[in-house]
Amino acid sequence: MIHKIKALHDQGRGLSVRAISRELGIARNTVRKYLRLNEMAISQAQEDPSRSKRLDEYRDFLIHQLKTYPRLSAIKLARRLREKVGELPASERSLRRYVRALKEQIANGQTRYYEPVVDAVPGVQCQVDPGELRGVMIAGVERVVYFVVFVLACSRLMYVGVRFQPLDTEAFIQLHDEAFRYFGGVPEECVYDQTKLVVIHERYRELTLNQRFHQYATTAGYRIHACEGYDPESKGKVEAGVKYVKQDALYGECFESETALCQHLQGWLEAVANVRKHGATGRQPRAHFEADERAHLRPYIVAQSLLQARPDHETRRADKTGLISWKANKYSVPLRWQRAQVGVSEQEGHLHIHDLESGEHIAEHVLCLEKGRTIKNNHHYRDPAQRIADLEAAICQQLPDGQGETLCHLLKVTSPRIYKDQLAGLRDLLNRHGPVDAELLQTLTQQPRLTASTVQRYLEAWQQARDRGRAPDTNTTPDPEDRMPVSALQAYAQVGRSSGQEVTHESA
Repeated sequence: MIHKIKALHDQGRGLSVRAISRELGIARNTVRKYLRLNEMAISQAQEDPSRSKRLDEYRDFLIHQLKTYPRLSAIKLARRLREKVGELPASERSLRRYVRALKEQIANGQTRYYEPVVDAVPGVQCQVDPGELRGVMIAGVERVVYFVVFVLACSRLMYVGVRFQPLDTEAFIQLHDEAFRYFGGVPEECVYDQTKLVVIHERYRELTLNQRFHQYATTAGYRIHACEGYDPESKGKVEAGVKYVKQDALYGECFESETALCQHLQGWLEAVANVRKHGATGRQPRAHFEADERAHLRPYIVAQSLLQARPDHETRRADKTGLISWKANKYSVPLRWQRAQVGVSEQEGHLHIHDLESGEHIAEHVLCLEKGRTIKNNHHYRDPAQRIADLEAAICQQLPDGQGETLCHLLKVTSPRIYKDQLAGLRDLLNRHGPVDAELLQTLTQQPRLTASTVQRYLEAWQQARDRGRAPDTNTTPDPEDRMPVSALQAYAQVGRSSGQEVTHESA
């Protein structure tokens, strides 16, 4: 600390006492005290054994706690120390300083494993990252500027493409085209985070890529490498570049127009970013690129048809039933896009619907020339008939000799409007109480009417009787005491009940 104070002051040619105090977080009197001391006095003071700190006797305990729990705060350490030894001979502030010094001296395991990265091979990798900055003054109005930073990993040559609307797949591709023309070639791979512009879905590091962007990358001749989710440090070169663009190129600037901003960025790249001495390589990115990397880039050849934007489209929001409005009619979209914004365009008598984020084609309908019609694709919705068929098959598989078909038929006749729910209830009951006794099944199949709740009462009564150690009489009611006849139970069960979901009440 004393050497830092002396170095920062530099015999009056450096920082002031106030500035040193602020820089090192110590009192101004402490700074003055050590500035007044000469080298001999400082050495004698440091060698004086009486300079031992009051908390040194608890040093071993504190070190043990910090090695076991590296993120313990000084306040919690003080609380633990008081529980162990009682009142401490130092203030909270002194303890915090003491703990901060200990943390600097103790080597703790990091939460993430790091290792040195060997300098990148020329022409292999480009790191790409989108960013945005709010509050940029353009023509006297605060605007949001969207940009994408491209950094060649070897030479650190940078390109910045800018847009004034949120980025979509088409704009992202066009910015790549600008960057590769600026570099004069294409690297072997580009590194991205898991933006929807590149990666639609990732599971077990298996990627589902944005089809439109993947087509462009394949044509341009480079590999797509996506970082793991929430892991920006794996492309740290471009992460630093995004901050550099925000703080050095855009922050604090005012522009007369969008064109003026674009020209400013191009000038900044040539006059500042790509000619400065880079902190990591120690070389100017432009000179480094021309000397060592340009010759290793692959030729960039992409058909103009791939760069052209798709036909103009409009946006629509699907309602909760999965329908969008288009020219006085309604058209369906798949279930996952209900209540979502989608892109819509007309082409050759068809209505094309696609995802706004990825550009994925999600639906197509023949345009209806009438008005007020609803055009629905049943594949966009759950199929009730298929659901019923699956439930019937599951029940029939559990019950032998056609008893499953008989029970399903009874449920359908009794409650046709809620047949699917009755089947789901019966399936769950059979799973919960199975295997079901053959005599009980025979009794159920002989009933004139049947509901899932009736089956539940029979199964529960059978279970209770079996738990008491005697088999129930299937010709009697499933009453726990087995005294009421079946016909009486059925008559009683129908009181106040409806055969379906509706209940009708007459006026008093």
